[in-house]
Amino acid sequence: MKFIDLKTQYKRIESKIQSGLNHVLEHGQYIMGPEIKTLEKQLADFIGVKHAIGVGSGTDALLLALMALGIGKGDEVITVPFSFFATAEMIVLAGATPVFVDIDPRTYNMDPALIKKAITSKTKAIMPVGLFGQCPDLDTINAIAKEHNLYVIEDAAQSFGGTYKGSYSGALTTIGCTSFYPAKPLGGYGDSGACFTNDDKLADKMRQLLDHGQDKRYHHSWIGINGRMDSFQAVVLSAKLELLKEELVLRQQAAKRYDESLSKIVQTPYIEPFNTSSYAQYTVMLPERDKVQAFLQAEGIPTMVHYPIPIHLQPAMAYLGLKAGSFSHSEKAASNVLSLPMHPYLTEEDQDKVVQALSRAVTAVA
Repeated sequence: MKFIDLKTQYKRIESKIQSGLNHVLEHGQYIMGPEIKTLEKQLADFIGVKHAIGVGSGTDALLLALMALGIGKGDEVITVPFSFFATAEMIVLAGATPVFVDIDPRTYNMDPALIKKAITSKTKAIMPVGLFGQCPDLDTINAIAKEHNLYVIEDAAQSFGGTYKGSYSGALTTIGCTSFYPAKPLGGYGDSGACFTNDDKLADKMRQLLDHGQDKRYHHSWIGINGRMDSFQAVVLSAKLELLKEELVLRQQAAKRYDESLSKIVQTPYIEPFNTSSYAQYTVMLPERDKVQAFLQAEGIPTMVHYPIPIHLQPAMAYLGLKAGSFSHSEKAASNVLSLPMHPYLTEEDQDKVVQALSRAVTAVA
């Protein structure tokens, strides 16, 4: 059994990808080729924004958003400690300081009720994360940001394809950022990502920043980075984007089957009634997580832990002086969450195997 099945998907679009890759090989523009523009328009149309900017990775997308907004030394950015490390890492690389607030224990996303207490005179932005595929409460977060004259950068690395009150993740804040890492609901065959905005000036600045700050060739108006997207990745993403809506439905159907079978065994994902999740992961919470995971591994069931150490307890963040117990919900989640096999082509037969093995595991370690 596979945790994520990319081969079945590839077989559906093999000819389109091969044709597109051959076209790139023929014209030879391997970086920032015409395929990038095509993909950017497709992405912008898909989520409903004016501008989509293809970049080298989801990590680059976060850094470029911070740089475009002028966030740097002496500034603070409010985010969560329960996320992939890149969320806070890019705040630090931009020169700013991450300020953490705890998560809502039901959704694993930023608890908006904690934001105002974290705001200081140095706060410049809020960076909420759409963990596991579900958007956070962005109406409340945006309202707080507006009241305090702050930017909001949506880390939609996992929630791209999900919706919040009928609008797509990535189109809901000052700048949305996503990742097209291969395991994502929309993933390339290598690293890539995108930034989204309705602001013309921010879009123009991000396009310059991702190419070493150039506003024209060899004329550098900004200190930028090499955040350019490869043409090969644009080919792959364009082909896969055509399947995305269908695959999101298939993910949601698989999640519903899990919910119905597992709700009495473990804590299943809670999705807000106004949200749809992209189910980048299907993540349950249960005691004795490590023992359960070992049991499942012995039975041939692949699982993952996203994420076993909260960001504030990572060695690289020790300089912030935060200790265990600082963010109880994030720390509990890190110790108890387990992601099960999830992809659009997950069969009912394989799901039954997962459910049965997990039931035996929970009973065995109780």
